[in-house]
Amino acid sequence: MRAWSAPVVPTLPSAGPEVQVFDSSTQDLVELVPDSGTARMYVCGITPYDATHLGHASTYVAFDLLNRAWRSAGHAVRYVQNVTDVDDPLLERAAATGEDWVTLAERETELFRTDMEALRVLPPDEYVGAVESIPLVVSMIQRLQDAGAVYAVPTDGGGDDLYFSVTADPDFGAVSGWDRDQMLRIFAERGGDPERPGKKDPLDCLLWQGERPDDPAWDSVLGRGRPGWHIECSAISREHLGANFEVQGGGSDLVFPHHEMSAAEAQVADPEHRFARAYVHAGMVALDGEKMSKSKGNLELVSRLRGQGVDPMAIRLTLLGHHYRSDWEWKPNELARSVVLLGRLREAATAPAGAASGPVVEAVLTALADDLDAPRALGALREWADRTSAGDQGEPGAGDVIRTLADAALGVAL
Repeated sequence: MRAWSAPVVPTLPSAGPEVQVFDSSTQDLVELVPDSGTARMYVCGITPYDATHLGHASTYVAFDLLNRAWRSAGHAVRYVQNVTDVDDPLLERAAATGEDWVTLAERETELFRTDMEALRVLPPDEYVGAVESIPLVVSMIQRLQDAGAVYAVPTDGGGDDLYFSVTADPDFGAVSGWDRDQMLRIFAERGGDPERPGKKDPLDCLLWQGERPDDPAWDSVLGRGRPGWHIECSAISREHLGANFEVQGGGSDLVFPHHEMSAAEAQVADPEHRFARAYVHAGMVALDGEKMSKSKGNLELVSRLRGQGVDPMAIRLTLLGHHYRSDWEWKPNELARSVVLLGRLREAATAPAGAASGPVVEAVLTALADDLDAPRALGALREWADRTSAGDQGEPGAGDVIRTLADAALGVAL
């Protein structure tokens, strides 16, 4: 699958420090110096049945900061993202609107690409759809079968659904840190089916769904059907990143069951290797008091703001104004303040001389290496613009350095 076009990223005048991020599985900061010389990151992508909302944008901008922080520290980065281009929410939306599900998925995926490009999010090296990854999924399920971790549950149509036994992973629960009661309370809300008759354990998750009437299905050695959700990311990440990659990322609503299940499946299929070194999660963005959600319809869309003439850099500044792990609520007045800040930064950066740039470079790179502290980094830029506008113009060409810094480290084009 095609990703979006990459922005040109300028080279920073000096390297930044090594990056520390918060690992949800250990509840601690970890320094992620890549073992192989290349930092590897997998971030779970969209299910393309609706437009990109600001909760999505906040998550992908957060991991774009990590991508840039690694690069600022001098590391190469290999970044992989999936697209769940066949799944129940997509099929349900297509059925409700009478639209072909493939057409719907392609249109919304393309809209996502244009939103990411406008926000200057660096594209993944591999952008992989669930449909194109079916051979990888089938192969991983076969390895799980060989490990004795798969069983069949008959369907009304005569075929079988294949389930993963979570008890096959002795470390199940290590990603989220949740106990069984917590898992059971949330499993059904996030795509699980704990009440399904025939399951060995209510927490067991679907690997392969047998063919249903009017649903898409593909031939395989497992029978006609389509992949479950979690196995898609297990298979894609292992194929394109290998084992023990640096970061598995996504929104905090993916901690359980998605990231827990993905890790368990991959580790049972290959028990000699850990799935990921760290699990990093972005907070949720709310609107009208509730988390932005396609199912609830309480959305502010990136494309809608762009259509209203809002500069995408002002949108990005608003997202960067909140620490990536925080939960926060979108308010239009914040966007208005970001428009003003963007103007101030651009005006100061175009001055022939400005306040000293060296301390700002150090402050911004240090803040981002400290668990991607974008609000602190923005504060350093704001203070530089204030000093420059107030008459501190002792460094000729300081604005050129600040423009490079803002673009390379924060993805903000001044």
